[in-house]
Amino acid sequence: MMRSRLGRWTVFVACVVALLAITGCGYHTSGHAVRLPDNLHTIYVPMFDNTTQTFRVEQTITAAVIQELRSRTSYRIVTTNDGTADATLKATVNYTANSPLTYDSVTGRISSSLITVGAKASLVSNSGKVLWDNPNYLYREQYQVSRDVASFFDESNPAFLRVANEFAKSLVSNILEAY
Repeated sequence: MMRSRLGRWTVFVACVVALLAITGCGYHTSGHAVRLPDNLHTIYVPMFDNTTQTFRVEQTITAAVIQELRSRTSYRIVTTNDGTADATLKATVNYTANSPLTYDSVTGRISSSLITVGAKASLVSNSGKVLWDNPNYLYREQYQVSRDVASFFDESNPAFLRVANEFAKSLVSNILEAY
């Protein structure tokens, strides 16, 4: 009888501890952490800076972020500073890498790669208040390289376009949901 109570008590305590751990882990559903002010209507997005050796990476990523902001938000997005913007989204692409992940054991060719993009990004209101900031924003994506030698083409450019679009989706989500 005493052993049965002790077992039930242990299960009860374990459930309470698990419940406390789950509720205290910082998890929240999408859209509940939005901190952008209600008076924000126009965002100025200048061309991002590029401190890497990757050619035109700032142009590709800036265009993808602008497209994502326009498609996912009701904000007016401007690309020239006409003085009407309520906030400015600035970013510096400071790291890019394309690293092989796996190799084909028969041909010795690369069969998958990992593209990594690192950036410093911030959204600042026209009064100078930082609305969102991430000095070490990192995005990674794996892609498969064609194994057929006859139809092989350099996949780094199409892969980078995909990465730029996914980078933009991730960045905009982080800004809107204040992660």
